Amino acid sequence: MLLPLLMGMPVILCNMLLQSLASVWSIRFYIKHFHHKEGAIAGVLALFGIITIVLFGNLLQILLWGVLFLWLGEFNTLKEAVYHSGVNFATLGYGDIVMSAKWKLLGPLEAVNGALMIGLSGASMLAVLQHHIRKQLTP
Repeated sequence: MLLPLLMGMPVILCNMLLQSLASVWSIRFYIKHFHHKEGAIAGVLALFGIITIVLFGNLLQILLWGVLFLWLGEFNTLKEAVYHSGVNFATLGYGDIVMSAKWKLLGPLEAVNGALMIGLSGASMLAVLQHHIRKQLTP
């Protein structure tokens, strides 16, 4: 039980760093390009940019977990490992592909990681949206 935790924690820490970078980049993107712009089009473009940045960050995190699964020998191809990772990260839990008993604990560990990182993605998007709405409502 300790071995999966030892293997999964560095990936979680790397994902926390990736998500922190994506969140900061998305806020910087908004400030640089849309902070002083008003109107619906500016809001849509700002939100689209933020969503793109955080989505890319989440996809990188899924890839990182997939690379770990491949490195551990759980899957034969990166495609299969990344698919399984995406199912875990998004907390879908299809169960069509399962890992060996030795590494099975990595699935729920990734699911918790994914739920937290997707939540932070949503928080970044909401922060930008709230700022844009507040800006529209205040004279």
